[in-house]
Amino acid sequence: MPTIRQFQVTFDCAEPARLAAFWCEVLGYAGPPVPEDFATWEDYHQSLPPEEELYFAITDPSGVGPRLLFQRVPEGKVVKNRVHLDVRAGIGLVGDERLATLEAECARLMALGATHVLTQRADGVNESCITMQDIEGNEFCLD
Repeated sequence: MPTIRQFQVTFDCAEPARLAAFWCEVLGYAGPPVPEDFATWEDYHQSLPPEEELYFAITDPSGVGPRLLFQRVPEGKVVKNRVHLDVRAGIGLVGDERLATLEAECARLMALGATHVLTQRADGVNESCITMQDIEGNEFCLD
């Protein structure tokens, strides 16, 4: 049996294009080209009835990260995610340098609409990390 080497992460959400745009900014991902006759994806989506914006996919331009798919669902988020993304902003850093890097990234993401939930400081066993929520309330971590 062959090994699966590629996968996609799918988000249920209310506004696929808006949430995809947020994650493009967070991760440096890119969406598909804007449809012909439209200046932006926002212009295109505004031309559609709301029920037609069913999904929006973004990809890592380097080809390394997984494709992210945002699909519209009728119900809102009501409980904690069972799966979340870890945004690896502090790789290789420890102590105060790591925490400062995570806090700077947290501030950048809050300017994009993310919410700070909890800062867990290094405790001698685990390094610092920050729990956040994206613009639709999905939890993710800065680590």
